[in-house]
Amino acid sequence: MKLDFTKMHGCGNDYIFIDCFDLEIKSPESLSVLLSDRHKGVGGDGLVLIMRSDTTDAKMRMFNIDGSEAGMCGNAVRCVAKYLFENGAARKNRLRIETRSGVKELLPYVENDTVTSVTVNMGRAELRPEKIPVDLPGESVISKPVTVGGEEYIITCVSLGNPHAVVFCRDTDKLDLRGIGPLFENDRLFPERVNAEFAELVGKNRLKARVWERGSGETQACGTGACACAAAAVLNGYCDKDKDIEVLLPGGELMVRCTDEAVFLTGDCVKVFEGTIEV
Repeated sequence: MKLDFTKMHGCGNDYIFIDCFDLEIKSPESLSVLLSDRHKGVGGDGLVLIMRSDTTDAKMRMFNIDGSEAGMCGNAVRCVAKYLFENGAARKNRLRIETRSGVKELLPYVENDTVTSVTVNMGRAELRPEKIPVDLPGESVISKPVTVGGEEYIITCVSLGNPHAVVFCRDTDKLDLRGIGPLFENDRLFPERVNAEFAELVGKNRLKARVWERGSGETQACGTGACACAAAAVLNGYCDKDKDIEVLLPGGELMVRCTDEAVFLTGDCVKVFEGTIEV
């Protein structure tokens, strides 16, 4: 079976996108494992299916490297908007895309018929522990001490379609994320595993962060992770509400604005190449 695909990335967070408007993928979990392999496949942080929707411009399903399905991906959904606009499926000033975590509204920025960046309304950050989920008492988990892997950390937990645990630290560059990340991801505090973010304040409304994504490991960027870092920074008083917060990630920069109603994410979306692979 031959499959056409498009390789795209947002802030270095790269995915393999397949147009499923007229195609059915029966085993997307195993296909994601196969195609995401950077040595034996196309290579990427996962697989994204762009599907028809009865109520919106399209539906997005996103699968991690290990085949697990994610509820939301802020970088991938921007790329889906780019694909829909540039391929004529939805040449609109505002797009609506269905995801497992609800319908997202997107505003594409277009130069010479090319979508260069997109703003996504990510919805309101969920703080209730049972909804994230995180197995801790109270109405929220903000600056709470926990023990992970025998070490104590101060965490703030939020969900933006995916569960996140944010730790503020002094030097993210020296962090042994490959060792610490799996301990967080699989700790019993997090019934559905967790994305772990380690962030440092490097200026006024400016954060530097590294992200360990459940099911994928450390990635060059994570859209929901950047939003989680910004939301946690606002909750802890490190950054300002309703102001642009710059989040610096290994793959580039994302802009986040947190309000009482929603979190808004803005970043690039880049087509790397198109191809066909025989499966």
